[in-house]
Amino acid sequence: MTITITAFERSPDGGQGMARDMRVRWALEEVGQPYGVRLLSFKAMKEPAHLALHPFGQIPTYQEGDLALFESGAIVFHIAERHAGLLPDDPNARSRAITWMFAALNTVEPPIVDREVAEFLEDETWYEQRLPFIDERIRKRLGELSGRLGNADWLDGAFSAGDLLMATVLRRLEGSGILEEYPNLSAYVARGKARPAYKRAFVAQLAVFTAAPTA
Repeated sequence: MTITITAFERSPDGGQGMARDMRVRWALEEVGQPYGVRLLSFKAMKEPAHLALHPFGQIPTYQEGDLALFESGAIVFHIAERHAGLLPDDPNARSRAITWMFAALNTVEPPIVDREVAEFLEDETWYEQRLPFIDERIRKRLGELSGRLGNADWLDGAFSAGDLLMATVLRRLEGSGILEEYPNLSAYVARGKARPAYKRAFVAQLAVFTAAPTA
């Protein structure tokens, strides 16, 4: 059965890998699963056909036969459970990798997204007042994560779905100057971006906006 995911027809980031379909693309590339992409306009995302797949009118969605999923974390988890390469075989290590998946999305990502919302959607004066508090929350989380990662390449031994999600979350800070305050986290993200599967996913997403051939 062919896997089909949805993605922005015109992403706000211009195909720079920040849209959440990137997580799903990367996961599929890591496990060697081919997939198709259905591009959606912002208007189409709010129409009944798409709302039947994603009740909140967002991307990505995942379809395979009769199965339809939404939420990037849930989709990555499904891919990791169905195919070897993103979760360890050892039961305890597997549970720890899943824990890091939840930590990336529930603990680390929320203040980072708050920063983006404040920067792009809120009144400038209000944003300037809120920014120091938001950045303090982000730095607290990054400091804790940095301390846990230490000099290791990945969060818990071998690369896992936990690292995939964490790296995509941390990428959202690129350009803010905050991530660079934690050299081991900057290096961690760079290792993720250097993986061949990530590069293939990035080229595929970027091709939507540049008409470049996908790799």
